[in-house]
Amino acid sequence: MNLRNFFRREQPTPIAAIPPGERVYAIGDIHGRLDLLVEIGRAIDRDDARRGPADTTVIFLGDLIDRGPESATVVAAAREWARERKVRYIAGNHEEMFLSSFDKLAAFRNFLRNGGTETVLSYGVDPEAFMAADLEQAQKMMFAAVPRADLAFLRSFEQMILVGDYLFVHAGIRPDEPLDKQAPHDCRWIREPFLSHPGQHGVMVVHGHTVTGEPEVLANRIGIDTGAFMSGCLTALGLEGRDRWLIQTSEDSGAIETVARAA
Repeated sequence: MNLRNFFRREQPTPIAAIPPGERVYAIGDIHGRLDLLVEIGRAIDRDDARRGPADTTVIFLGDLIDRGPESATVVAAAREWARERKVRYIAGNHEEMFLSSFDKLAAFRNFLRNGGTETVLSYGVDPEAFMAADLEQAQKMMFAAVPRADLAFLRSFEQMILVGDYLFVHAGIRPDEPLDKQAPHDCRWIREPFLSHPGQHGVMVVHGHTVTGEPEVLANRIGIDTGAFMSGCLTALGLEGRDRWLIQTSEDSGAIETVARAA
């Protein structure tokens, strides 16, 4: 080894930044937990006001529905947020399954196996009648119960959102593939090789989809799906300039508390 290589210092990874004057809050997978969404909305509003004027955007990372008990009202609340805030929405794999289930019986069966039953029942379908129905009858019940406006809203969700050095996506991206070549299926479903990829992506990827006990803040990605439907913990990531912080709402025995901390 020559002396030039011996004394060479590894260049630090550039710190990702949001453009000046902007502020972003990204919210992880909600899965029908209206109680946590309402509280994290209040916490975001308080935090945003405390930090002073900015062009603030709230980004939902997808999977608003399924598994939890109040998918229909979560969808309604997410739509209502846009009346008071600048909001953008990313499609998750559960939105994809839900929308597909209206067209194909096999897709409907798969949707039900992955938490879709809770979503259908949240739209006011009678539980006993639904569970007693055959697959085709159950699909017709869902079709009759879900407002077309909700379906149009979910179909409007984006695949990915780029803000400064941050890329927001539901599940992740295919490593070493250009951003404009990313497949929608990967953006909504991928785990490996994305999760274990050690290299940089050219952007800092913020994602949900893969549940972890705590947010994962790594050199090339930030995962904020903390399993709200089963853990009772919903996580949001705040970003401004090179600063980033976490806001979490946690439910324990019916009581919800909010904690903010550095990321």
